Amino acid sequence: MSDNRWVKLNGPLAVVAASVLWGTAGTAGALAVLGGVDVEPVSLAAARLLMGGVLLAIFTGAPAAITLLTRRGPARVPMLLAALAAAGYQLAFFAAVTRTGVAIGTVVTIGSGPVFTGVLSWLINGTRPTARWTAATAAAVAGSAVLIVGGNVEAGGQVVSGILFALLGGLLYAFYAIIAARTIDSGVRSGVVMGAMFGGAGVVLLPVLLTSDFSWLGTSGGLATAVYLGCATTTLACFVYGIGLRSTPVATAATLTLTEPAVAALLGVLVLGERLAGLSLAGLGLLAVALVIVGLPERRSRPGREAVPIRERAESSV
Repeated sequence: MSDNRWVKLNGPLAVVAASVLWGTAGTAGALAVLGGVDVEPVSLAAARLLMGGVLLAIFTGAPAAITLLTRRGPARVPMLLAALAAAGYQLAFFAAVTRTGVAIGTVVTIGSGPVFTGVLSWLINGTRPTARWTAATAAAVAGSAVLIVGGNVEAGGQVVSGILFALLGGLLYAFYAIIAARTIDSGVRSGVVMGAMFGGAGVVLLPVLLTSDFSWLGTSGGLATAVYLGCATTTLACFVYGIGLRSTPVATAATLTLTEPAVAALLGVLVLGERLAGLSLAGLGLLAVALVIVGLPERRSRPGREAVPIRERAESSV
C-alpha cells in the first residue's frame, strides 16, 4: 500500500476512533446515575464541554487557539461561528431529547448530520457527493434509525418541536465540521482548530453550567464522570477527530461518526445489561456494512495520477 493510500485509510480510522470514544459518553452518564449521581443532562453536557474544551485548548496550545479566535484574519469570524455552533449543538440536542425522547432525538440529530454535511459541503466547497457516498450514507442513516429505535420508540408530547431542534442540531454539527475542515485545509494545525472551536464552545456554555445545579460535581462519582467525559470523550476524541479531518472529506467523516450510536448500543448490552431486538441487530449489521463502504479510499480516476486532498497538502506545509 502506498504512503498516500495509507493516509487516506488512516484518516477514516481516526474518525471512527473518535466516534467510538463519543459512543461511550451515554454509558458513562448512565453508570453515574446508577451510582447515585443526581445530575441534569444539560448540566452534565455543559461541564463536559467546558472541561474538555479548555483542556483541549491547553493541550494543543492555548495561545495559538486564542489567537485563532481573536486575531484579525480570514479564519477568525468562521471559527467564532463554529465555536458558537458547537455549543449550540449541545443545547439543541438536549432540547430535542427532552421533547421527543432519547431514541427519536438521537436518530434525527445524528442521522441528519451526515446529510446536512454532504449538502453544505457541496454548496460551500463545491464538493459534489459521490454515488457511493450517497448510497452508503443513506444505508448508514437507515441502519442507525433501525438500531436506535428498535421497534420501541420513546416519544414525548412535543414531538414536532423536538424534531425541529434535532434537525437544528444536525445542521449545527454540519456547519462546525465544515468550518473546521476548511480551516485545517488552509494550513492551520488540526489540534489548534479543535482546541479553539471546542475551547470556545466550553466558554460559551459556562453560564449554562453556573445557572444549573452543579452540586453533583462535589461528589466523587460526579467528579469522576465529568473528568472522564471531559478528558476522554471531548479532549481526546476531538483531537483524534481533527487528525481524521486532515485526510478525510468532511462528508465522509460525518457519515463515519454514525459509529457513535452503534458503540452506544453495544455498550448498553455489554455494560448496562440492555437487550437488542432482532430489528436492532439488523440495523447494526446494515450500519456496519455502510461504514466499511464509505470508509474505504476511493479509487483513482486516472491511472498514474495521484490525487492528493487539499488538507493533506496543507498539513504537509506546516
